[in-house]
This record gives sequence, C-alpha cells and structure tokens, in this order.
Amino acid sequence: MGRKLRPAMHPLMLGFWLICLGLGFGLSIHSLAQDDSPSADSQGTAHVLTINGAIGPATMDYLLRGLEHAEEQQARLVIIRMDTPGGLMTSMRDMIKAILASPVPVATYVSPSGARAASAGTYILYGSHIAAMAPATHLGSATPVQMGGVPGQDQPEEKKQPTDGEESGDGQGSEENQESAPSGSAMERKVLEDAVAYIRSLAERHDRNADWAERAVREAVNLSAPNALEQNVIDVIAADIPELLNKINGRTVVMAQGERTLQTANLALERFDPDWRTRLLSVLTDPNVAYFLMIIGFYGIIFELANPGSLVPGVIGAICLVLALFAFQVLSVNYAGLALILLGLAFIVAEAFMPSFGILGLGGVIAFVVGSVILMDGTHQAISLPVIGGTAAVAAGFMLWTVTRFMTVRKRKVVSGVEQMEGEEGLALDTFTAQEDQYRGHARLNGERWNAISSAPIEKGQTVRVEKVEGLTAVVIPLNETTTHTASS
Repeated sequence: MGRKLRPAMHPLMLGFWLICLGLGFGLSIHSLAQDDSPSADSQGTAHVLTINGAIGPATMDYLLRGLEHAEEQQARLVIIRMDTPGGLMTSMRDMIKAILASPVPVATYVSPSGARAASAGTYILYGSHIAAMAPATHLGSATPVQMGGVPGQDQPEEKKQPTDGEESGDGQGSEENQESAPSGSAMERKVLEDAVAYIRSLAERHDRNADWAERAVREAVNLSAPNALEQNVIDVIAADIPELLNKINGRTVVMAQGERTLQTANLALERFDPDWRTRLLSVLTDPNVAYFLMIIGFYGIIFELANPGSLVPGVIGAICLVLALFAFQVLSVNYAGLALILLGLAFIVAEAFMPSFGILGLGGVIAFVVGSVILMDGTHQAISLPVIGGTAAVAAGFMLWTVTRFMTVRKRKVVSGVEQMEGEEGLALDTFTAQEDQYRGHARLNGERWNAISSAPIEKGQTVRVEKVEGLTAVVIPLNETTTHTASS
C-alpha cells in the first residue's frame, strides 16, 4: 500500500497564522522602539493628590489608593495638595503610617493661597517627607478635642482658637496659654500627652522644629508660611507645583528604606483626583449619617415584618441597614454601644406590641441613649449630642403615644362580643312567665331574639336592660317603660 499523503493546510488557516505572526512581530518592534525612544515615562512623573475638607475614612481610603497607584506606576514623587480644618485622629494616623511606609517620596503642599493645614493637617505635614506651603497659608491648632458639634459643621476640631491676646501669625501665645499646668480630666491629659509624643516623633524623624510642634498641640498656636519656614517647621515655600518641584530637586529625604536624593526637575504631572467612590464614602462614613442609616434600616425591617408584603419599608430598611453596617466597618465602632442601641430600639418597638405601661419603653430609651453616646470609639469621633437627643425624644414620644393609646382603649366601652351586651337596652317580645323564683321570656337585643330571665315580672313591649349574659340567656331587669307598639315575635 502506498503512503497516505498529508493534506495541505487550508488557505484560511494559513492566512490566520500569518496574521498572528505579523501582529506579534509588529508589537515586538513597537515595544523596542518605545523602549529606545525618549518619552514622558523616561523623565518620570509626579502624582498629584487633592485633599480638600475634613480628614476621615474616605480621605484615608483615597490616599492609600493614590499611594498604591503611584507605586504601581513607578512615580518619582507624590504631591498631596491639602486644605483641611482637621478631622479624625484614627484616619490621620493611618494616613501618616502609609506616608512613612511609602516607597515613593511624599510632599505635602498646603495650597492654594488662603488654604490651611489645621489640626490633623499639621500632623500630616510633619509626617511627610517634604513639607511645603504656598504663600498666604497657615498651619497649627493641633490640640486634640472631642468632636460633638451639629452635623455639617465645617470645623469640628477647631474649638480652641487663639484669642485676641494671641499672636497667631508668629506662633507666640499669651502668658495664659504658655502655662503648662495640667487641666481637664485624666483621659483628656492622656490624649494630649499621646498627641504631643506623636508629633514630636514625627518632627524628629524629619529634623523639623519639635518644640513648636509641641506648642501647636498644647497651646493651639498657629504659624503663617514665612514664619513656618523661618522656624524650620516646613522645608519650602512655593507659589505653584512647578516651583515646588524645582526647589526640592536634589534634597535628601529620610525614607523607610533609608535616605534618598530627590530628582524632581521637569517631572510630568499626573493627577489622581477623588472619584465618585471617595465622595460617596465621605458621606456614608460621617458618624451621624451612619447613625441615621442604622435607625432607618432597623425600623424599616420592623415595619416590613409587622406588615408583610408592604415591600417599600423592607427594601428601604435593608438598603439603609447594609450601608450602615458598611460605614461601621470603616469607622471605629464600640460594638457594646451598637448592641445597646439595637436592644433599646427593640424594647421601644416591643412596647407597642406588648404594653408594659412604660417599663419596656423607658428601658429602651435609656439603652438607646447610652449606646449612642458610647457607639464611636477613638479620638475626635462621636455622634452629635443634639442628634442623639432629638432621636431619643422622637422614640420617647412614640412610646408615650403608644402607652396613652392603650390606656384610652382600656377605658373605652366594649363594642363587640358578649361583654358588649352588658348595659344594653332591649324590648320584651312577650309577657314573661313565672317559673319557680324567676320569670322567663324573650327579648329583642341588638336586633337579635334572646332568651331572657328576670327577677321581676315583665310585660310584652316593656323596655328591659341587660345586667349580664349567662351562656345564651340574658339576665334583664324592667325599666318601667312600655312601648305603644306591639312587638313582633
């Protein structure tokens, strides 16, 4: 037998492989040409992040993602343009940890003119590898305080501002502010001393003025940009980012891996602006918003269980509850406080379904208020007291309305059932006949024919009143009134 010949390759298949080889060859040539030719990547890039507003979990998430992106793109520098009144201590510390551990140098730049780096912003400025400010900016007021203002307050941390007797421009405080005698509770002193040690360690790491940093924490003093440069609080003053890049070129900074000399001349700028996720997270992680979402979610689920098939309360409640749980996962939450809030709400709802004359409701309000106060852990993070008071007042009002309604119902006359017959008046349908020691007959009561008995004789057509009901027999008494019409049988 002859050897079987292998069939030739189909022309379409041959064309396909030729196209693949051509594309591969073209991509290889393009890659080699891109590596050999000068481009923006060869000169390096500087990634610009923007922090505008209060420091919180959303800001921390945005900074962490920005630093990761800069590391992936092998950027030479990260510039944080900052204008902040302060914010949460826990978020600020996480941001500084990320900056100190970043393999990419970070320059925090207080900009534009008129901006500030107050409170938490001062710590971030001290923790950055390069601290820079634009003209007509200031920093300071780094005293930790407990946040408790109303929602939407723009300056939650700036409760200790320099008075008229302080010269905030050059950082010189009055004699009263220079007194270092301890004041406040033990917890306040512990928080203050911890903040002082923290900012001094940051200043010493980057060889900046640690004494002024301590005064910024203890006395809430402030400095303008020229005075900050003069007192070695910052490294450079620049009108814009290109000037900043030129002035810090060749500087040596302390990184986690050791010292590094910056090469920032002619770096290309790449912006990493906050996206919709960061903006949404900034709203959800507000402690007051998360608090309201939890309450709305709880009541929505309760109303759906009480009225199965309503759908609207259940859908809204489920969404709000999931968003609240997400916010609590990001925030530093005391779970004992969360349990007390849920227990208090459950007691208040139980008061409506199982009246206890206020015991369950009162206990629910107390548990609700205590849980709300201790819900948030961490410095500078708390739910506004007016919000707690208003919500508790609404819950107490609902409980009071429920109790009063049930008390009114208890006093109201029965309108159905056998009990409703007591006291009702009717008409004798026949003359009662004497049987042993009582009289028996029939009466029309509420449109119905009833067997009736009485201890006194009753004539046909006479009005009677029910004293009580025994089974299917009504015990009646005559009212000494007779009707002029003849009762039908």
